[in-house]
Amino acid sequence: MTTFLIIILLLATVFVGMNLWTRRLTRQGFKRVPQLGEILPVTGGRIHYVEKGNPARPTIVMIHGLSGQLQHYTYALVGLLADDYHVIAVDRPGCGYSTRDTADLARLPEQARMIQEFLNTKGVTDAVLVGHSLGGAVALAMALDYPTKIKALALLSPLTQQMSGTPQVFKPLEIRTEWLRNFIGNTIAVPLAAKSAPHALSAVFAPESAPADFLDRAGGALGLRPSAFITASQDVVGIDESIGTQAARYGDLTVPGGILFGAQDAILSANAQSAPMTQFGLTDERLDGRGHMIPITAPTACATFIRKIAEGDGAKNNMAEEAG
Repeated sequence: MTTFLIIILLLATVFVGMNLWTRRLTRQGFKRVPQLGEILPVTGGRIHYVEKGNPARPTIVMIHGLSGQLQHYTYALVGLLADDYHVIAVDRPGCGYSTRDTADLARLPEQARMIQEFLNTKGVTDAVLVGHSLGGAVALAMALDYPTKIKALALLSPLTQQMSGTPQVFKPLEIRTEWLRNFIGNTIAVPLAAKSAPHALSAVFAPESAPADFLDRAGGALGLRPSAFITASQDVVGIDESIGTQAARYGDLTVPGGILFGAQDAILSANAQSAPMTQFGLTDERLDGRGHMIPITAPTACATFIRKIAEGDGAKNNMAEEAG
């Protein structure tokens, strides 16, 4: 047997072992974080959602960020708002227990279309959109493309502008070749993610600490699946391809609302992402001492902010400032 064949056999053995390890971690993830809600089909996939509160009350729709799932909201925020509102938290297409059929559906207009189609099926109109991080970019896409369907925007640490580069913690997701993305996702990505989870969580939550129950209560264990890596990689590429075009349209934004940012956010810069949006009618608020994951680390402050937007205070303040 030649040296080349030996190397090939060794590599094959390693990747088979990694795939088996990946399958085991995937089973554990599903067991630790079971499906919480219902699923509705839309063009290009399915949307998993949790619905709480009285449907006769104003509707708040919550959209999570990169590598996340709706448990980022059920962790605390949904419970803080459900007594007074009709609250729907969704898994973005491809995330959690939602699906999407192709990589091109990661682009902002397509994610917006799929979620809006879901809301149309549910008969939801005049919704207040809560979008965290990448979910904020999706919420803005919905406000631009379906302005008559959206009442207001309550954005939490949102991505709004083109970035000079992917944040370092998400750099491994920047894979633009689909077959390579799928190969890595089904072999080494999940075992490596399991090993590096403490470091990744530390980076995303900085300067705050991730809660001890993040993998279970906040759904983090669902990230230990090939589909989670593949979807997140598609998101990184799809957003990079579409956020610039979207930002060029903000002058057409007619939906009122505001932005709440952790002042010490280590993932997205409040000055770069939030401040520029004031020229388009959105308010800009900061939480001192807080990082990127404010829906989990500062749920009471986020709930207060969302209530203010839902009740129209943000829009009234904007109009008063413009009138002055």
